Amino acid sequence: MVDLSSIIDHTLLKANAEYGHFKILCEQAVENGFYSVCVPSFMVKTCKNALAGTNVKVCTVIGFPLGNTDCLSKVAETKYAVRHGADEIDAVVNISALKSKDFGYVNKEIFCLRKIADGKILKIIVETAYLNEEEKTKIAKIILDNKVDFLKTSTGFAPEGAKVEDIKFFKKILKNGARIKASGGISDYKQAEELVRAGANRLGTSKSLQIINKK
Repeated sequence: MVDLSSIIDHTLLKANAEYGHFKILCEQAVENGFYSVCVPSFMVKTCKNALAGTNVKVCTVIGFPLGNTDCLSKVAETKYAVRHGADEIDAVVNISALKSKDFGYVNKEIFCLRKIADGKILKIIVETAYLNEEEKTKIAKIILDNKVDFLKTSTGFAPEGAKVEDIKFFKKILKNGARIKASGGISDYKQAEELVRAGANRLGTSKSLQIINKK
């Protein structure tokens, strides 16, 4: 059985989150052995300091949650996050470009992010709720071509989040070339376990405590 705590990115990305909430997030991550905390880029330095001397990583999001900021803005945001101590970068793909079949732009954006995040774990959020099978296949192949570490399913802000069928679909394409982070709407132990069984290597959730306590 997989130790779910060890593969959870303990997440707080609410617009109304207060500084004290991030302090609690870090404390919970240490206490429960979560893999990382996932926080907005402006909180990276604060959380990095709070987690000093622990094994908990700091993950942040880029171009979040819509993915429609231009490539240079995402690059600048990534540079800022890396400079302030981010261990992992979760960047939202330009969904509009992907839906418009501007695969050249999508490839260029991911290529640039991979270069800037060199030495860090890079995850590309593809927002599966908006994609058809052709688009899912194309973005998975672009992720492989650019040696991205993870394909991440969702932001949690779309109509649907992580689904078992999507994890299985991506696993067939990615094989062992890139890992999968399931995220978006994961709220109980059974659902989390099913996603891992389907092939997810990491889980992103704000319901971490609920999940590990099997509620």
